[in-house]
Amino acid sequence: MSFTDSSDSRDERPVSILWGCELSSDRSSYTFQVPEDWHCEQQLVLRTICLGETARDEFHVVEVVTEDSDSPTPVPLATLKPSVLPTATLAGVELNPPVTFRLRAGSGPVYISGQHVSMTILSSDDDDDEEEEEEEIEEAPKKPPKGSSAQKSSTAKKRKLEKEDELRNSLAPEAPPPSKGRGAGRGKKAAPKK
Repeated sequence: MSFTDSSDSRDERPVSILWGCELSSDRSSYTFQVPEDWHCEQQLVLRTICLGETARDEFHVVEVVTEDSDSPTPVPLATLKPSVLPTATLAGVELNPPVTFRLRAGSGPVYISGQHVSMTILSSDDDDDEEEEEEEIEEAPKKPPKGSSAQKSSTAKKRKLEKEDELRNSLAPEAPPPSKGRGAGRGKKAAPKK
């Protein structure tokens, strides 16, 4: 279940914390767990997985094991190689803890990063603080709406431009309209029509 499916979002809000771990030959597995006294909904949203700068040019396979089901099955998450694919973006991977990451092949280091998202229940003090913030926003001075002064100035500009156009038209000698067609205005005779 994702946090967007929550039916009562009035009393809860998501809190996101940056999360990351390193897998290497020294530590080939990492388990993400939350304390048992945390009774709110938890998720681990993965973002990227990448190789460290000291990783050897070999395949590094990272697998994930979720303990939601009765028989946990390892699932390959990424296969990385420095010369081919040193990093991968993991869009849409949302896991419920506990989750174990394992370096199945390669020596690492491999870095996994994401967000630990938890739903926190708002207390009555938090609600009061939010209401006070909303009141402060409402009391902030608002910009005056575009009034008639802006309209008057634009109307005056239009009138001024119209007068300038009239003056140009009255001072300019009336010339015959330019002839249309090929070669007009170059001193050549128009070709006879056939």
